[in-house]
Amino acid sequence: KKTNDLYSVTSRLINEVMSGRNGTIMSELIDGTHAHQRQAFIPLGGNRYAEYKDGTYVTPILKTRARQELNEIARARSGIVKKAMQHAWSGYKKYAYGKDELLPLSNGGQDNWGGMGTTLVDSLSTLWMMGMKEEFWEARDWVRDNLNFNKVQGGVSVFETTIRNLGGLLSAYDLSGDKIFLEKADDLGMRLMRAFESRTGIPYSETELFDGGRSYNTGWHSNEAVLSEIGTLQVEFRYLAKVTGKSEYATDVMRALDEVLKLDAESGLYPTMIYNTKQELSFGNSEISIGAMGDSFYEYLLKVWLQGGKREMKYRRMYDKSINGILDKLIHMSRPNYLTYVAELKSGSVIHKMDHLSCFLGGNLALGAYTHPDGLDSLIAQRQLRTGKQLAYTCYQMYARSKSGLAPEYVKFGSAKDDFVKGHASYYILRPETSETFFILYHLTKDPVYREWGWEIFQAIEEHCKTDAGYAAIRDVDTMKQDNRMESFFLAETLKYLYLLQDDTAEIDLLNTHVFNTEAHPLRLLSLAPESS
Repeated sequence: KKTNDLYSVTSRLINEVMSGRNGTIMSELIDGTHAHQRQAFIPLGGNRYAEYKDGTYVTPILKTRARQELNEIARARSGIVKKAMQHAWSGYKKYAYGKDELLPLSNGGQDNWGGMGTTLVDSLSTLWMMGMKEEFWEARDWVRDNLNFNKVQGGVSVFETTIRNLGGLLSAYDLSGDKIFLEKADDLGMRLMRAFESRTGIPYSETELFDGGRSYNTGWHSNEAVLSEIGTLQVEFRYLAKVTGKSEYATDVMRALDEVLKLDAESGLYPTMIYNTKQELSFGNSEISIGAMGDSFYEYLLKVWLQGGKREMKYRRMYDKSINGILDKLIHMSRPNYLTYVAELKSGSVIHKMDHLSCFLGGNLALGAYTHPDGLDSLIAQRQLRTGKQLAYTCYQMYARSKSGLAPEYVKFGSAKDDFVKGHASYYILRPETSETFFILYHLTKDPVYREWGWEIFQAIEEHCKTDAGYAAIRDVDTMKQDNRMESFFLAETLKYLYLLQDDTAEIDLLNTHVFNTEAHPLRLLSLAPESS
């Protein structure tokens, strides 16, 4: 293809090509010698790699020489991504160690997640997987000596605390075997279980972790629970049940999921709100979203089935039913360039809006296709895989078409001239979902194009988000003005996925041994997890 020179077998020096077709972000020789040079990253715009738009393009079989060259480039790139992690961690350690978040512009820290060292805990698995073992063990000592959930004041989000803090501790235990992480996870899990003490068994959205604390719904939805928050606890608590031997952890979270699945949802599409304060469960609204408030509910239907060794078929059946509903009712194509996107429904009307959060779906569809009970070659698996690839290309365009090379929080479709335009939420908060999809698709297909797209994203982050202390969110992807926030998921997810995309030597096998929670914390399947002592 004239639009794609990835498959050239012409011999080139690694430091000349490691940035792909987008200029040199940094010259680095393969032997580790660094030339501290940096040129500005200038996005080359959208509509490139058009052969990937319809999801049917298959990469040519690479000759050995070309494949080796691309792998050498990727290894060099992974080293630069690791340097970004080292830079962010250095700033966090200097200005905010033990705080929930680094303030990357004012060089300070804040406890906006309850004061549980959320960035530190959320980063543990990334530190381990990048080989930053000294920093990992130093962080372990902080967890041992300073992490006290009884001292957390006020209510915390059950969902966020589960995926970030509990997931981070469990993954650190799974990777390292250090019992300190398991002890802290057990303590946290016990305190979070209070949230399930509702009339229906559907968890409240917030809980107070200190002894005698209460649980309740967040003020803006005081009578309802959020769909994604109900259905994104199971991977973590089932693993915790296995490694502690305390079955009640799994019983309560699975009962909550099963109760929701009993509701009669048309085409397997569930509204984003569920009443959990009445005697019986019922839907709290008529809004269907694969983005905010809906996304990871569908993600975990697949991952619960995978985590359990593909034996609990009702979750796979419900996943496929929901995916069929998404493909039939929510998937649309833009004009004039026929980009595939996933829309939303409100009271039966289509809302042609796609969140960045929805970009997880491309990778999830691919994972579901490769693990389909009827086989990858089945019609339903091929439909899922093709749509996943189409969505991956659209999400890439959300980055490539912006002035900065960064994607906004959401885009609106319907403009016959431009396919889509950025929404009112034009900020980029260092989100990981597109990089996640690229990682999964590369892991499964080995198509090097996903490495190229991920490298473009990394270069844009390095160009526009880097500060002296870390990396900052962007208030507008066209003006590139920075904001004084660095979410913990930037270290837990975004940098981890961008690193693993280029370095596939980690002992992670999405098809046979591991499942990632929605915060990118890898956990071994239940059959492979350590037995409780």
